[in-house]
Parts: sequence; structure tokens; C-alpha cells
Amino acid sequence: MKENVGTVDRTLRIVFGIAIFFIGWLGDFGLTGTILMIVGVFLIATSALSFCPIYSIIGKETVEEADPRGH
Repeated sequence: MKENVGTVDRTLRIVFGIAIFFIGWLGDFGLTGTILMIVGVFLIATSALSFCPIYSIIGKETVEEADPRGH
């Protein structure tokens, strides 16, 4: 699994993943709440793994290229 999720993307996924999960968990949304919780877990998991299968399918990545000079 090649990393395809960069630092800024990971941070946003964690923040929004936690928020979406808790909105689904604490709200009275029924099936929609369950879907929100699943989406939140997906965002948190992809952040933890630095890999997004959807990015892989569409050929996108947000990983910053390392500067060969070390800057």
C-alpha cells in the first residue's frame, strides 16, 4: 500500500471524521446517523493508514514530494 494521503489531508480527515462520527452517533437520524458514523470511521481509518482506496482508484494523491536537497 503506497501512501497517497498527505499531512494536511490527514489532519482534515481526522477532524471531520471525528465530527461526522459524533454527529451521527449523538443525533437522532436513524439510518442516516449510521451512515454518518461509517463515513466518519472511514475518514479516521484512511487518515491513520495514510492511504485512501478512493484516491487509489482515481489516481490522486496529496502526499507532498520530498525535496531532494532536504528543504
